[in-house]
Amino acid sequence: MTDEVAIYHGSGVSMHFTISLEDGTVAETTEGDDPLHFVMGDETLVEGLELALFGLKAGDKQSLKIGPETAYGYPDPENIQLMDRSDFPEGMELERGVIVSFALPDGEEYPGMITDVNDKQVTVDFNHPLSGHEILFEVEILEVTGGEEPPAMQ
Repeated sequence: MTDEVAIYHGSGVSMHFTISLEDGTVAETTEGDDPLHFVMGDETLVEGLELALFGLKAGDKQSLKIGPETAYGYPDPENIQLMDRSDFPEGMELERGVIVSFALPDGEEYPGMITDVNDKQVTVDFNHPLSGHEILFEVEILEVTGGEEPPAMQ
């Protein structure tokens, strides 16, 4: 029996990670920065990325290709909205590729990327920027604490 704690639901996890796209472009990384600290199940990571961590222990490294269905999903055409240009502050830079933050009624901020602009309308895509992509998820587990151990095998 080992004293090493494996990652399960509720575990505190400290790790370094890199998420890369199919072409090798790094979308997000903690390398060269502080590690990510979170609790499994707190929705810090999308479910598919959490599933890749179950059972890993401090010192483990893993590299997995994860498809869109498990990672960030597929783009939803309903998340692309046409908005009147007058809905944006006068003088605001409205160009393709600009990320705009929108305030929701509950005070949360929600980002959208401008994908098209004309004299009357602005097209905003509210899909996650990584939706539709297969990603390479590379992790190095630094520390694991607590969590719900699965029942022992009989």
